[in-house]
Amino acid sequence: MSERDEEIESPIGASLLKRIRIGLRALDVLKDDPGHTVYGPLLNASMDSGAYTAMARELRASAEGRRLLDERPTLQGPDLDLEALSRLPEGTLGREFARYFAVNQVQPFVTTFAIDSDEAYLSKRYRETHDLFHVITGYATDVLGEMELQAFVLGNAGVPSAALVLAFSTAMRVKTYGTTELRPYLARLAAAYRRGARSRLLLTVAFEEHWQRPVSELSSALCVPAQDTLPTVTVGAKQAA
Repeated sequence: MSERDEEIESPIGASLLKRIRIGLRALDVLKDDPGHTVYGPLLNASMDSGAYTAMARELRASAEGRRLLDERPTLQGPDLDLEALSRLPEGTLGREFARYFAVNQVQPFVTTFAIDSDEAYLSKRYRETHDLFHVITGYATDVLGEMELQAFVLGNAGVPSAALVLAFSTAMRVKTYGTTELRPYLARLAAAYRRGARSRLLLTVAFEEHWQRPVSELSSALCVPAQDTLPTVTVGAKQAA
């Protein structure tokens, strides 16, 4: 652990000014290490706590939502048996989820924060389902696919951190490629946003109960179809989830 990893404060329940300070500290780390396993979730928690509070209130109003928040199913690394999932039939959610980690050479998400409230749980759930969202939506793990997924999540869950990531990524894309492909790039993000807005709120899905369902079937049940024709843009390098 480096010196800048010490004395990490949780933003859950903190004042707005404190959350901004924590978020800025997280951004300072993430600009040099985008895949940081502590400051990535810290940024989400500091930016999105208001969205999680509103989401928790809405979920508590329904039997299905209360069940999710009371039972708190988990997809953290220690709770996943990827070897068992990899033995499920071809095309099932569990098999494709295990394949995702093997192909992309990434590890399941693990949090360092206490899960002591609905908001804390939803913050964790957002991070630990990110990889599953790739499988369900079909968005790739290259830079373009990651940003399409961020746009989908922004439309689907309305989390501010997704908007911040998209704004930063768009600025970096203009810096790298100029404005020649900006319009088609934004068109793809807009299509992903609309798709997310019209799909079921994925954070409310108990994916752990659907490992043996075909991905194609589950995707059709949860998400509206992706737009058939999208403009072609430069993809960019692969990006870690």
